[in-house]
Amino acid sequence: MAHHYVGGDRDQLFLLATSMRDWLDEGHLAWFMIDVVAKVDTAAFHARHPNTAAGRPAYNPDMMLALLFYAYGIGLRSSRRIEAACRTDAAFRVITGNATPDHATLARFVVEHEAAITACFVDVLRLCAAAGLVSVGTIAVDGTKMAADAALDQNRQAEWIRDQVARIVAEVTATDAAEDGQAAMFGPGGLPDGLATRSGRQARLAAALAQIEAADAAARAEADQAAGAARAAAVEGRKLPGPKPTADPHAALARAEADWQAARVRIDAAVAKRAAKYLRLQSAKVAAGVKMTGTAPAGLWRKERAELARVERRVEAARVAAETPPVAVHANITDPDSRIMKTKTGYVQGYNCQAAVNEHQIVVAAAVTQEANDSRQYQPMVDAAITTLAAIGITATIGMVLADAGYWSEANATSAGPDRLIATLKDWKQRRAARDLGTTTGPPPPHASALEAMEHRLRTPQGATEYAKRSHTVEPVFGNEKHNRGWAAFRRRGLPAVSSEWALINISHNLGKLFDHQRATRPATT
Repeated sequence: MAHHYVGGDRDQLFLLATSMRDWLDEGHLAWFMIDVVAKVDTAAFHARHPNTAAGRPAYNPDMMLALLFYAYGIGLRSSRRIEAACRTDAAFRVITGNATPDHATLARFVVEHEAAITACFVDVLRLCAAAGLVSVGTIAVDGTKMAADAALDQNRQAEWIRDQVARIVAEVTATDAAEDGQAAMFGPGGLPDGLATRSGRQARLAAALAQIEAADAAARAEADQAAGAARAAAVEGRKLPGPKPTADPHAALARAEADWQAARVRIDAAVAKRAAKYLRLQSAKVAAGVKMTGTAPAGLWRKERAELARVERRVEAARVAAETPPVAVHANITDPDSRIMKTKTGYVQGYNCQAAVNEHQIVVAAAVTQEANDSRQYQPMVDAAITTLAAIGITATIGMVLADAGYWSEANATSAGPDRLIATLKDWKQRRAARDLGTTTGPPPPHASALEAMEHRLRTPQGATEYAKRSHTVEPVFGNEKHNRGWAAFRRRGLPAVSSEWALINISHNLGKLFDHQRATRPATT
């Protein structure tokens, strides 16, 4: 009995010419990426490949950029896998027009166009704004640690690096001396340019050593500046604003001692003022024949006594730290720009990646920093968001900036700029404090400190509701990029390279949001 099935005849010849446009549905992501690149300014890409010289022409930069956007859009970053997809995947073949750029070409394209790729972030954000996705009512700022393309166990001290550099130089010198006695291997011109330069390993070692020396110089400068400012503040009895020194324990001790001295000056002045008032009152009552009651203002007030005790504890802790042998400064010899970062699950060799995200989960600003702490990144990220929004023609003022406790500082709470809610405690502690202390209403008390005023606002119903937006605004962006797509680490090395890669990651995220929005709002076809 004969069986009849559909398909399976691989010897069937195509009787009609086929069009690549028939390979994909009209609403496919590949067509969307091609259309996006057509609206992006790619002049900087074309300027690098004018194709005016002899030799094989370069691949069309528009095609390469669309290929890169699509690959990142579906979670593919490996240049070798992208090359393989260009051979077998219909969407990739449509984007490339059946061309197959190899993995080295793809990798060079990313490396050679770092700045141009980063600049595409603004162009893509402009497209999102045209679709109504770039609202500025609420912006959430947050950071996440991304692993570098380097291992934790490749951190070395300066002495080890100097020994390795000396060994490499000695080997090169010995090789040169041995080859000088031989016939010229490369003719009268000497070594080719590609071989005359020092090795990549030696270059990385030199960069790591430069990082250590720069860190030492920065620590000395911070110590000198902190000591001078602390001495001036102590004499005047005023509290020194700004973050406390962290790079040098001796600078931290000098700052703590100066804060203690300033506290003593302030407290002594307050007690003297109270004592003078008491004496005036006593003289008036004695003159009137009224017996003076109560106790004389001996000692410190309760509030001032608590403040002084707190500063004394910090002085003692700083003294212990200053007496402890310093930890040697290390640098990573694989990626000298990366730093050791502490995360919830341990330590990672990497970078601190920042993002400012609106209520549509569109990233409006992105940056990479080597500082593990977020507190110094608040103002730069707000400024970057304002600058980027202005670049796409949005001049509306940001309504509210939300940030977690990692960004808390008195300077961040009181600096000029949009209204803000910055947590003073970790989220679970913030919720517990709200339960224990109850809610508040109205504006903060008139004489409240910056900390007290922020805590008051966070416990109001309006403040709690507004701050609750933070977690479902910015954190899903990081969750999608790191956990759904598996991009927990960078593929390139060096701060400029990872900054460009972080921009590309967020470009692909914004394009995904724009694609979903257009697909959801596209009129249904019958």
